[in-house]
Amino acid sequence: MIYRSDEAEKKAALHTAELMAAAARTAPKGCGVDEIETLILDGAEKDALADEMRKIAGENGTPFFERDAGNIDSCHYVVLIGVRNLPRGLKDCGLCGLGDCGSAAKAGARCAFGITDLGIAVGSAASVTMDHRVDNRILFTAGKGAARLGLFSEKVKISYGIGLSISGKNVFFDRALP
Repeated sequence: MIYRSDEAEKKAALHTAELMAAAARTAPKGCGVDEIETLILDGAEKDALADEMRKIAGENGTPFFERDAGNIDSCHYVVLIGVRNLPRGLKDCGLCGLGDCGSAAKAGARCAFGITDLGIAVGSAASVTMDHRVDNRILFTAGKGAARLGLFSEKVKISYGIGLSISGKNVFFDRALP
């Protein structure tokens, strides 16, 4: 059997995406509480994400959303990582600025532990791409598009996307605004 490079590269990108989801899951979590969610998109779902990012660009006059949508078009897969916003139930933590978790929950504030956990999970996932020599870019714009599409559970308020590309030229460099 012969495997052509385009087929092998797409398989490698999917395998890397799966390992990224595992890295996000096993990344350290504050208070030992895991509120991370991951998704892997390709095909029509990936296209819908890019379309939503273009809509945001048009509504907000933010051309970098359109630029990033073009990157999503060029990717094999997009790994989305989000965190459910559930305060940890600590007394007098105050990292969110509201004193305690009860006040934070009432105000709808984002838990500082969750935000930190998300950053660590995204960093762990991105490190997998380095280990496998897969081009990538962390995109808050993809996370915003995913939120608007309702791809995550309703408790996820913040997410990031990481596009994965295997090509002769890294699609995430030399990026010009439209």
